[in-house]
Amino acid sequence: MAPLRLRIEGQTFRDSKNREVTLRGINIAGDAKFPTSPDLPSHLPDRFFVGDDVSFDGRPFSVEEAHTHFSRLKRWGYNLIRYIFTWEAIEHSGPGQYDEEWVQHTIRVLRLAKDYGFYVFMDPHQDVWSRFTGGSGAPMWTLYAVGLNPRAFASTEAAWVHNTYSDPAQYPKMIWATNYTRLACQVIFTMFFAGKDFAPKAIIDGKNIQDYLQEHFIAACKHLALRLREAGDIENDVVIGWESLNEPNRGLVGWQDLSAIPNEQKLQKGTSPTAWQAILTGSGRSCEVDTWDFGGLGPYKSGTQLVDPKGDSAWLPADHDDLRYGWKRDPGWKLGECIWAQHGIWDPTSDVLLRKDYFAKHPTTGESLNYEYFTNHYFMMYYRRYRDAIRSEHTDAIMFCQPPVFEIPPTLKGTKDDDPNMVFAPHFYDGITLMMKKWNRYWNVDVFGLLRGKYLSPAFAIKVGETAIRNCFRDQLAGMRDEGVEYMGNHPCVFTEIGIPYDMDDKYAYRTGDYSSQVSAMDANHFALEGSGVSGYAVWVYMTKNNHKWGDLWNGEDLSIFSLDDALLPPSATAINNGQKSVKSSTFSVDRTSPNFSQSHSTEQSLVSPSNINKLLRTPSISSSLPCHPPFDLTTARPGLRAAEAYVRPSPIATVGNLKSYGFDLRNATFTLTLVCDSVVTEATPTEVSLPEFHFPRDDIVVKVSSGKWAIGVDDSDGGLIQTLRWWHGKGKQDLSVKGVRTRQGMALKGDEEDGYFAQCPDHSCRLM
Repeated sequence: MAPLRLRIEGQTFRDSKNREVTLRGINIAGDAKFPTSPDLPSHLPDRFFVGDDVSFDGRPFSVEEAHTHFSRLKRWGYNLIRYIFTWEAIEHSGPGQYDEEWVQHTIRVLRLAKDYGFYVFMDPHQDVWSRFTGGSGAPMWTLYAVGLNPRAFASTEAAWVHNTYSDPAQYPKMIWATNYTRLACQVIFTMFFAGKDFAPKAIIDGKNIQDYLQEHFIAACKHLALRLREAGDIENDVVIGWESLNEPNRGLVGWQDLSAIPNEQKLQKGTSPTAWQAILTGSGRSCEVDTWDFGGLGPYKSGTQLVDPKGDSAWLPADHDDLRYGWKRDPGWKLGECIWAQHGIWDPTSDVLLRKDYFAKHPTTGESLNYEYFTNHYFMMYYRRYRDAIRSEHTDAIMFCQPPVFEIPPTLKGTKDDDPNMVFAPHFYDGITLMMKKWNRYWNVDVFGLLRGKYLSPAFAIKVGETAIRNCFRDQLAGMRDEGVEYMGNHPCVFTEIGIPYDMDDKYAYRTGDYSSQVSAMDANHFALEGSGVSGYAVWVYMTKNNHKWGDLWNGEDLSIFSLDDALLPPSATAINNGQKSVKSSTFSVDRTSPNFSQSHSTEQSLVSPSNINKLLRTPSISSSLPCHPPFDLTTARPGLRAAEAYVRPSPIATVGNLKSYGFDLRNATFTLTLVCDSVVTEATPTEVSLPEFHFPRDDIVVKVSSGKWAIGVDDSDGGLIQTLRWWHGKGKQDLSVKGVRTRQGMALKGDEEDGYFAQCPDHSCRLM
C-alpha cells in the first residue's frame, strides 16, 4: 500500500517523504452558497421560494473556469482548499433525492484540483441553517419538516433574509448573523441537536425530528463520500478529509431564562428580541423589542421598535398540504401551532410564559445545561455519527472537528474520541473590523481572553497601538490552539476560516485604489497565524464573481480576496528568460566533506517544452473562459491590488525535521524560518519554501542560511509557476533568512492587471512549440 499523501503525526502534518507540511489554504468558493439555476445571489428575490426546483450543477465554478482559478491560486502560494458545498446542493428536491449531476461535476472539479497538487478537505457548509433563514446550507424541505413557514419569516422577523428584504442595497451589514438568535434558527438548531430531549412530540416517519434531520444530512454527505470513493482517483489522492459542520449552534439548549437575553450572547444588532418575544412574534403577536447597534466599543442599545406581524404566523397553517415530500407527521405534532406551546412552555390562549427555564436543565437527568454541556454531549453525539458515516466510505479520512465558534472545545483527551487522525478546526475573525468594516490601528480587544475570564475588567482587554493589536491577534490564536490541545488532545490546529472585509470605510479603496487599510488588516491576521504555531489555515474566501457593488453576492459580505473589479498581482517578467528557467543559488562553500556544506548549482531544464506547454496554457491570463463582467469605470474609481501584497506571501511548503517558527515581515520584505533536524538533508528531499516573485524577484534576493546549500527556481510541476527555494541543510537547529524587495503597499495601479504568457513572450523572444 502506497504511503498517504498527507498524514498526521502529533500536532503536525507529514508528507510521503516525512517532511512537515504547512497548510496554506483558501475557501473555495463563496459561489457554492447559492444555486446556478436559478442563478440567485442573496440580493435577488426572483423565484426565491421555488426551493425544490433548483440546481447547483456548476458550483463552485465550471470545469472550463477551474483552470483559471486553480492556476491563479497555485501561483499565489496556496496548497490547501476547503471545498465548500451545501446539503441543499445534494438533496434539494426532497428527502433521499440526490442530485447526481452536481455530484459528477464535483468529481470533475476535484480531479482538476488534483492536477494542481492541492490538498482538499470537504466542508459541508451552513450559515444560520439555510438560504431560507438568511444564510446557506440546508434544503427548503427541512423547514417544512420542522413545521415552519418561510414565507412568513419577513413579517414575523423569524429570520432576516436578504432575498426578501424591501431594499436589498440597504440590508444592514452583518445583520444576517443575528438570525442565530431569532425564532427560525432557535427552533431548527434545537431540534437538530436536541429534539429528542426538548421536542419529544416532534415525530416524523416514526422518528424524532432530531434523528430525522441528522440521518438525512449525514446520509447525503456519506453518499458524496461514496461517489468520491467510487471515482477511484479522488480519495486520499486529493481529498484528504472532511470537516464536521460549519459553525454549529446550540439553538436554545442551555438558555436559563427565555424572557431575558443571555449574558453570553455577544452579538446584538437591529431588533434584538428575547427568545420569548421571538416566540410571540412568530405566532403573530406584536411586541415592543429593544434595538441595538454596533459602535466603536461594541454593541449598544439604540432604542425600541414595535414588531407587528399583523397576525402572520411563522408556523405552517393547520391546512398545509403535508404530503408533498412523502413523510408522515405524527398526529401528536399539530400544524398551525407553535411547537413550544405544544410542549407546555407557554399558553397561546393567554400568551403567558409558563416555563422560562425549560431549556436550562436536562429534562431527564436534571443536569444544569450550558454551552460546554451542549458541546460535550449534543454536538459530540452528532459528530460521532457523522465521523463514523464518513469513515465507512473514506477509511483514512482526516476529520476536521469544528466545535461551536469561540466556545470551549469538547473534552476528548484520553477518551476513545481522542482520534489520532483528527484536526482541531476553529475559526477566528477580528470582530471589531468585521462588524465596523473599518481597520482601527489604534485599539482592539482581546475577545478570546475576555471570554475565558482572563481579565478582571473588560478595560484590561483593550490593546492600544498596532503592534499590540498584532500581538493580541497572535496570542488569541495561540491560546485557541493550546486550548484545543488541552481539551481535545495532541492534534494539529488548522483555522479553517479567517479573513477581513474589503469594503472598509464606505468602500474608500474602491473609489481610490488605496488598499492600505486592507493590507494592514490582512497582514495582521497572517502575522498572527504565522506566529501562533498552528499547522495551517484557510482564508475566507475566494469568490469568483465578487464585484464592488454587491461584494460576495451574499448578505452584503465582501471578504473575497479576488474581485472582478480589481487588478491581480502581476507575475514576474523574469519567470521566463529565453525559454530557460532562471535559477539563483548559493555561491559560498565550506568543506565539502562536512554535513554543513554549501555549493552552487547550475541552471535547470527549459521552462517551455512539449511536455509542459499544456500546463502553461492554463494560466489565468490566457484562459478563454475568464468570467465576464461589465468594464470597471475608471472615471470614478481606480483598480488596486486588493491587498494581495499581504496574502500572497512566502511560506514553508515542506520542512525536513520540525518547523520551530517562521514569519514574513511585509514592511521589510524579509522572510525568516527556524527548524530543527535530526539528520543531514538528502539530495532528493530538501526543505522547500514558496517565495512569491512579487516580493522576491530572483535578481534581487538576499539569502542567508546557517548551513548548507540552496537554490531558487520556478516549479511548474503542479500546473502553476511557483517560485520555490530549496534548502539542503545540516542537522540541528537551522536558520533561514530571505530578503526581497520592499514595495509601496496598498496603492492603486497604473498599468495592466497581469501580464499573461503571450504578453510576456515578445519581451523574451519566446516561441511556442
